[in-house]
Amino acid sequence: MNPSRPGAALRTWSTGLFHCMDDPGNCLITCLCPCITFGQIADIVDKGTCSCIASGLIYGLICASTGMGCLYSCLYRSRLRAEYDLQEGECPDFLVHCCCEHLALCQEYRELKNRGYDLGIGKRLLCFSLELPQAVPWWPSCGVG
Repeated sequence: MNPSRPGAALRTWSTGLFHCMDDPGNCLITCLCPCITFGQIADIVDKGTCSCIASGLIYGLICASTGMGCLYSCLYRSRLRAEYDLQEGECPDFLVHCCCEHLALCQEYRELKNRGYDLGIGKRLLCFSLELPQAVPWWPSCGVG
């Protein structure tokens, strides 16, 4: 049972950890720049409270400065599992991320995609929900209105 939701039955992941080639585009992006995939995942898991760019930058800075971005990203895997009542599997989240960081990010990306999220734009079109003060004339227009 998942401690975050008493009585909730745990579900299996929609794809396996080693099924990266189910989405070759994401696999390539994650291999070249995992901070992009992490930012997309964090944007959804955080429900938009921290932007994709900010989350990706934090992850990238942790990776560049300590090489231990896996300790940060495993927290998001745990939150994703709690949100969707997903099984932990044979290994704890921190071990999956420390040993198979790129595979774990790809699996989390596919899980959210299979649940209907468009990870390219997050949960919503930010362009239409963003309200900027008039004092920012250099900000690009969304072409609305």
